[in-house]
Amino acid sequence: MGIRKAAIIAGVFIAFSCTSRIEVEPSDSDLVFGDLATVWDEAMPLGNATVGELVWQKGDKLRLSLDRIDLWDLRPIEAFQGEDYSFEWVKDHVRKGDYDPVVDLFEKKSYLAAPSKIPGAALEVDISSLGKVIENRLFLNNALCEVKWESGASMKTFVQADGEVGWMFFENIPESFDIQLVPPEYQIKGDDEAGLGSSSLALLGYPQGEVKRKGNLITYHQRGWKDYFYDVAVDWKRHGNSVIAAWSVTSSLSGKDAVAEVAKAISVGPSKAYKRHMEYWASYWKGSSVTVPDATIQRQYDREMYKFASATRKDSYPISLQSVWTADDGFLPPWKGDYHNDLNTQLSYWPAYIGNHLDEGLGYLNTLWSQVGKYKEFTKKFFGKEGLAAPGYCTLEGDAMAGWVQYGFSPTTSAWLGQHFYLHWKYSADKDFLKDRAYPFLRDVAIFLEQETEVKPDGTRTFEYSSSPEINDNRIDAFFPVITNYDLALTKFAFVAAAEMADSLGLSEEAARWKADCGQLPEFAIDDDGGLAIAPGVSYNLSHRHFSHAMAIHPLGLLDISQGPEQRKIIDATLSRLHANGPDWWCGYSYSWLANMEARAGHGVEAVEALRTFAECFVLRNSFHANGDQTKSGKSLFTYRPFTLEGNFAYAAGLQEMLLQSHTGVIRVFPAVPEDWKDVCFNNLRAVGAFLVSAEMKGGEVTSLSVYSEKGGRLRIVSPATGELIEKDTEPGEIVKL
Repeated sequence: MGIRKAAIIAGVFIAFSCTSRIEVEPSDSDLVFGDLATVWDEAMPLGNATVGELVWQKGDKLRLSLDRIDLWDLRPIEAFQGEDYSFEWVKDHVRKGDYDPVVDLFEKKSYLAAPSKIPGAALEVDISSLGKVIENRLFLNNALCEVKWESGASMKTFVQADGEVGWMFFENIPESFDIQLVPPEYQIKGDDEAGLGSSSLALLGYPQGEVKRKGNLITYHQRGWKDYFYDVAVDWKRHGNSVIAAWSVTSSLSGKDAVAEVAKAISVGPSKAYKRHMEYWASYWKGSSVTVPDATIQRQYDREMYKFASATRKDSYPISLQSVWTADDGFLPPWKGDYHNDLNTQLSYWPAYIGNHLDEGLGYLNTLWSQVGKYKEFTKKFFGKEGLAAPGYCTLEGDAMAGWVQYGFSPTTSAWLGQHFYLHWKYSADKDFLKDRAYPFLRDVAIFLEQETEVKPDGTRTFEYSSSPEINDNRIDAFFPVITNYDLALTKFAFVAAAEMADSLGLSEEAARWKADCGQLPEFAIDDDGGLAIAPGVSYNLSHRHFSHAMAIHPLGLLDISQGPEQRKIIDATLSRLHANGPDWWCGYSYSWLANMEARAGHGVEAVEALRTFAECFVLRNSFHANGDQTKSGKSLFTYRPFTLEGNFAYAAGLQEMLLQSHTGVIRVFPAVPEDWKDVCFNNLRAVGAFLVSAEMKGGEVTSLSVYSEKGGRLRIVSPATGELIEKDTEPGEIVKL
């Protein structure tokens, strides 16, 4: 298993009624409490990337908040249908110094209740007669939550890994036991200012959905915008003092029926469902494992990797801001629960690569690929160019959403999305993926950037206006008349990656084209301290949550310490400036990102400090990233708690970067492990070239190192004993021990 077992518990059996016994495997990283959370965002999270569940207590009721990834209001934004909806119109207003109309169009007129992610429903059980909770445990190995009460009653629940169904099992329940289906309230008067980034559900204008009951089968049908609808169903059977229940949430986009899904599940039965469930989770945890001597960091890492598999699958929609755990508070989720492509979606998939979970990462790439046609239409309409540009904020189906125009409509967003196609190719060594998807996507991005940039008389390629998320917020001075390091890094990466891909495919003329375009780009802007600036003449002299100026270091890897002392100086100076400016306006994801950058710089102590700060100060008790400093200990002046996922998953990637790096084409084990970490090991972390690496350090010395060559090819690895570069041609399936 990928997670360690608890030291004193070899195995536990849970009885699911009198008909079956199902084994669970505790781990030291399980979430374990002596009570139920009393707010939704601290609930126990369960999910399979399509449907999700949150287990908590509301009043005297056990509450299971049910969600589905494609519960969306997809109505178009009327303000985006007119002739003013173009980047040229925006730039023209910037040229004239008349910015108010831009704010009016892209924010005031378009940031409405919809489009938006919407909540599902909830199931409730009266637990007032069950006494106190004595244990509430989320078994990470089994993706199963168990709650025990002092009366002897218990409840176990899991979201089936391979379907659209969740299960509940109650034991020792009273005669009065009942399950209620509680729908969201779409017909109440709401306060549009009731929460950060939230709006009342009533603003959507839906008719209130109808709950029906026939025996123990309860259904809920909710109409949404236009022809959209979703359904929730739960059915349960009682056997003496035990109950087995199954629920499902379906939408009109899915083409499935919740009642039929529940009936099918019950006909198959919980034992077979759980067997299939565990086949997925056992395989997932075998994908890779990490063991470090810091218990806080270890637990948080295991919990992140659990949530990762709960939020993304090969055939799923991508991870949105809250994935399958939409806010259950009567309001729309923060920032409409959308897809933020100016950072959030990208960070969420960082652990797929080194973590050896490429299949889970394909949920992102498959969706992006399916929406290429829509992106090209957007590129033509908004930018008036050929090629591919993607919206910075978008809906489930890839349509642009409202927000700050500099970042929601940045011309370089698609280059950052394209990096994930590049990373999948590099870590999988899949030549077909390169030919059929990775290069076509990056080629179209490069075509667009070639057209959107302009070549000045001195031969330098640049943008008329450039930006850097989210420097100067939504003001006219957020448009820089010189190219920012953010836009420069992404544009340079797009041309470099496209050229490398074209070379690999034998497309020499196309490779030469992208190399020529890249050669026209300027050098990165450096400040007086020798680190990366925001833009030429604009130093990074502020505290800011988005390290957009440092993209060239990480994640793009255009600057790396392996390139020599000058690059190391730039990297160290950039990180020093970040620390000097302080974390006043950092979010939790800032610490996660910082850990990745410190690891790339070989700074193990600093990486550990960033990871520990995140785990101790920026997560709620269920491990959800809450953006602000929940301890109010000075780690950030942000102390709010909107929950989003990118900080969680970037955290996992930060630890992986400490243990294995190969982004330069050379494998290095334990490249950023602090000296006081004497005993560390990992199994099956993935390196560029489709190499699976396992290594162990004992007493500060590397005692074992093996590499499995998945596809064959040239292995380049630094010997941890001598520091020498070892090169060897490998065959598919060959194991190399060093």
